[in-house]
Amino acid sequence: MKKSFSLYAILLLFSFAIVSCGQKVTRVSEDTVTDLSGKWNDTDSRLTAEEITSEMMAHPWYNTYISQNGGEIPVLIVGMITNKSHEHIATETFSKDIEKAVINNSRMRLVQAGAMREEIRAERADQQNYASASSMKSFGLEQGADFMLQGTINSIVDQYKKEKAIYYQVDLELTNLETNEKVWIGDKKIKKLVN
Repeated sequence: MKKSFSLYAILLLFSFAIVSCGQKVTRVSEDTVTDLSGKWNDTDSRLTAEEITSEMMAHPWYNTYISQNGGEIPVLIVGMITNKSHEHIATETFSKDIEKAVINNSRMRLVQAGAMREEIRAERADQQNYASASSMKSFGLEQGADFMLQGTINSIVDQYKKEKAIYYQVDLELTNLETNEKVWIGDKKIKKLVN
């Protein structure tokens, strides 16, 4: 009996020791800057999307389009954002930050792209067989985009011993889908020093 009690006490103490060595987690606001490693992060993605989208809509192409189209606001589709940097970057998160900035600004309309658009089309096709005639959505009524936004994320790393500088450049291009004319090119540069 004494041996089993001693074994139980040792296991209990060992369990407390393991639990007390765990990490401490503190929740912070999602817009708090947490630049722990120097790598591309949520703050870079959000701020770049907001700044570059504002720049795009303040450019003269926007007013030219509005005046040539009877006050109609342009319709945008966000295309491929390619990661050419030295690290893994979730470009889908960056694309969503761009889409959110466009919608929140309300100076452009946004249409669905990629796999999500295909899922919507599949649902519409499903409705042709399974929905009532009064609630079924028709084919051929999608809003076509006037412009496509595409871009790249590049990086340069300069390192000496334990010090390093990381330089990111995000380049975005806006193309008129009907004429294939580039109407705007914008970039955002970020430089970080890591010791």
